[in-house]
Amino acid sequence: MPALSLVALVSLVSTVFAKQLDAHPPQQQHKHWAQICSGNAINKIRGCDRYGCGHFGADRHSGKGKHGGVDVICADGATVYAPFSGQLSGPIRFFHNGNAIDDGVQIRGSGYCVKLVCIHPIRYHGHIYRGQTLGRMLPMQKVFPGIISHIHVENCDHSDPTDLLTPVVPPLPPFPPQPQQEQWATLCSGNPTNEIRGCDRYGCGYYGAPRRNGKGKHVGVDVICADGATVYAPFTGQLSGPIKFFHNGNVIDDGVQITGAGFCVKLVCIHPIRYSGTIFKGQVIGRMLPMQRVFPGITSHIHVENCDRSDPTRNLERGKGQKV
Repeated sequence: MPALSLVALVSLVSTVFAKQLDAHPPQQQHKHWAQICSGNAINKIRGCDRYGCGHFGADRHSGKGKHGGVDVICADGATVYAPFSGQLSGPIRFFHNGNAIDDGVQIRGSGYCVKLVCIHPIRYHGHIYRGQTLGRMLPMQKVFPGIISHIHVENCDHSDPTDLLTPVVPPLPPFPPQPQQEQWATLCSGNPTNEIRGCDRYGCGYYGAPRRNGKGKHVGVDVICADGATVYAPFTGQLSGPIKFFHNGNVIDDGVQITGAGFCVKLVCIHPIRYSGTIFKGQVIGRMLPMQRVFPGITSHIHVENCDRSDPTRNLERGKGQKV
């Protein structure tokens, strides 16, 4: 082949490839969307409650058609992230009545187009990247008390987005894990920074806080966690329990110990999914118990106590261990 023809062919192939790259940008390699809501790492879809069900195609009330999207569980006020990179457009008025959750935004790009409803975006236009903060979850409980709060996720072509929401689950890490993991994972859904309880009429949550009637010092920290919230393992290890902190059988007198990864900690005021066996960092460990029933008005929290009673504050990601 003459050299000139070869150069022309290479130029043509390069032009075609560039056009294909523009039409199908690199982000399209993500076959699954990123986490959409803080506290819901696997984009878990709402089940059924008295208002209906969250899966695609679910029957609507009074037989009014089918559900054209899916409902991704998201606590009121939680941070919302972009599932893929693209261009924003909005607002999306799903209810058309101006209620407290009648807001949302559309994202188009990476081969996808989706509407996220019941959120307030940080902006309605411009470019956003996969995993970047998109906005916050609106107060759904104000409109539908008792519902499983959620983001309505609807493909622009009304197809089923369920497969795109299901993440690729990486293989479980070997046990024992690498000892260099110094900071623990998020403990409670809705509290991604492991924020520590401040002070309320029952006392303070930081390590070493004085207890009532001068009865010693607080030998743990209290990580804020709403009643009923999902609780995660802070590190990989072996479970043992139950831990009966109050020794009175009240509704929050339960917990579990985790030993491993160079740590040993007791998590109290939670109900674990099991009391023995291996658990991995970030895996669901149980749920927060109803602390408000025992201490009305308290800042609900998980009591986190190192087995050697040392201060666990530094192991909590961006935890607030100072006096407030």
